[in-house]
Amino acid sequence: MKENTETSKAYENISVIGAGAWGTALALAAAQAGRAVTLWAREPEVVEQIRATGENARFLPGVKLPEAITATGEIAQAARADALLVVVPAQHLRASLAALTGAKPLVLCAKGIEKSTGKLLTEVLTEAAPGCEPAILSGPSFARDVSLGLPTAVTIAARMDIALRLQATLGHATFRPYASDDLTGVALGGAAKNVYAIACGIVDGLGLGESARAALLARSFAELTRLGQALGAKPETLMGLSGLGDLVLTATSASSRNFSFGRALGRGRTLTELAKPGHPLAEGVETAPALVRRAHAEGVELPIAEAVASVLDGSLPLDAALLRLMSRPLKPE
Repeated sequence: MKENTETSKAYENISVIGAGAWGTALALAAAQAGRAVTLWAREPEVVEQIRATGENARFLPGVKLPEAITATGEIAQAARADALLVVVPAQHLRASLAALTGAKPLVLCAKGIEKSTGKLLTEVLTEAAPGCEPAILSGPSFARDVSLGLPTAVTIAARMDIALRLQATLGHATFRPYASDDLTGVALGGAAKNVYAIACGIVDGLGLGESARAALLARSFAELTRLGQALGAKPETLMGLSGLGDLVLTATSASSRNFSFGRALGRGRTLTELAKPGHPLAEGVETAPALVRRAHAEGVELPIAEAVASVLDGSLPLDAALLRLMSRPLKPE
């Protein structure tokens, strides 16, 4: 979608709910755009560290935060902002939204599908916070790149007038949000790409070559497109930053936690070995079975996502998964 050429009134006070690496990077981006930012952290030690040193050394070390960012552990204080960026893990989103009510924009900035229901995070948002203005931010972006001021483009989806205000609120020279009204497409693209990134990582770990990885990436996008059509997503959204763009980044970069996780599996590591205490698994691990469940409900076949889910739950060895995919009937593309 083309950038807005009109002047939209920005939200001057922003809160970021969640002070992990991505939440902290988004708080920094908002501050660089000239906003007053409240950064809420669940961990008291993170709040104290930011206040004392101006740095979130636990989640985003080496990055100094400006005085425009105020750290707090009080959710009520953070909830008073004009708009909230909600950066909490997908499987904890519904519970976290209970404390965030009111008719203001709630911008989802995490990616995934609710495992227990198979619902997109935007659907969870409208159920758990029905009075809010639903929005979502997603796209090809790493927290470290954003925090270092490297050029990054993302999509913000909401009702269009809200999306344009959020675009004006967060956009600056190196952080470029593009406005959309397709919440479904943005939510699906951000969630599904993590599953396919694990698949591409497995191919890389098995040493099957770049040609095989490229073919898998192309067929993964075809699966994403089929499910997107069933859910009513716009084709241009799936072809854009939050769809194809995010998929390419996440499924090809060693900086991607999901790609790296899949590569470790391909090299022989087990799920148990990769599940370290205090370190959550890659997002695609939880998303894979939820994505497959939602696709089945919509009558859509996702053979790659199904193979990943089966590998992750231990019901299908890697070599059998590869054989299953390679022995599928040949047909017109």
